[in-house]
Amino acid sequence: MVVVQVVNVRWFNATVWYGLYLARLMQDAGHTVIVITQAGTDSHKKALEWGLDARPLDLNTANPLRLAVTLGRLVALLRQLRPQIVNCHRGEGFFLWGLLKPFFGYRLVRTRGDQRPPRADALNRFLHAKVCDAVVVTNSHMAKHFLSVMKTPEDKVWLIHGGVDRERFRFDAAGRERVRAEFRYGERETVIALVGRFDRVKGQRETLEAVARLVYKQSYRRVRLMLLGFGSATGEDEVRGWIKELKLERFVAITGRRDDIAACLSAADIGIVASLWSETIARAALEIMACGRPLLSSNVGVMPDLLPPEALFPPGDVDAMTKLLTRAIDDAAYRKENLKACDLTLSQLSGRDFLQRTLTLYEGFFD
Repeated sequence: MVVVQVVNVRWFNATVWYGLYLARLMQDAGHTVIVITQAGTDSHKKALEWGLDARPLDLNTANPLRLAVTLGRLVALLRQLRPQIVNCHRGEGFFLWGLLKPFFGYRLVRTRGDQRPPRADALNRFLHAKVCDAVVVTNSHMAKHFLSVMKTPEDKVWLIHGGVDRERFRFDAAGRERVRAEFRYGERETVIALVGRFDRVKGQRETLEAVARLVYKQSYRRVRLMLLGFGSATGEDEVRGWIKELKLERFVAITGRRDDIAACLSAADIGIVASLWSETIARAALEIMACGRPLLSSNVGVMPDLLPPEALFPPGDVDAMTKLLTRAIDDAAYRKENLKACDLTLSQLSGRDFLQRTLTLYEGFFD
């Protein structure tokens, strides 16, 4: 097949990762894949880094003249490629693909990896129910929204979770030893890992507060927190200010950008996703599970699809987070059951599973 994956997103976020990982899986399986990006963005650079055929188009513009130029370039590209499938991972420019669909005969897919529910106005309902051929959602909550609010026909709504590269993300014993030595973690210290750019949504502040309670109210002096991330919407200086305010300088390490993510995750004893909202794809959660770490999470986005209720806490609830962390630290049987649940989830979420579910959708258009 000739497939176009449209990832016109500035940052390399979970939405882009989902689209690029799918593109790479399809390319490795022998399909021709073209990725549409925004010029000069992190997503475009990452697509090139992954060896993908990335073509920048200004789909996000609201300027009529620039939009006309984009439309001309898009028509030329479609004449050249003649794709069977176009999969849009963002809403900007989606109407252009819908407008051109009758002239080029491709099947149009809208993948919704965004936490924000789409507007349920008449035009948007028409686009999703009549113009596009399928809507892919990455969690069951969004599937319910399309079925009940958007009134999208049931046979057009597909729930396809993102997969994880089990070859790259797996427990690394040597990496664990090296990283723990780097950050001076002793054998008796329990390391909690929180993965993600520094941003309000990721819950770094709430996690620090929970660790402070463990250390100072419950006397868990051997607890350590690894913030596996870097400054973004929230600057690193601000995060360090929180650490100082809570008197956690001895107990918290900031890794900055790392290439050895699997080794860093392997160095942890417990993983946590503390997001206040979002997590519609939960790339970090899958990577933590793939590295064989017990995982706790707020019950946002896709997380209730991935973890049992006893591993979840309400977003922003520091008391509930602290209680679950206490249980995970003290109760070996609880950690063992958590790992079993994670293994069961991962048994259906490899890269191969991700590819096969998507191909089942794509190939079904032509049966």
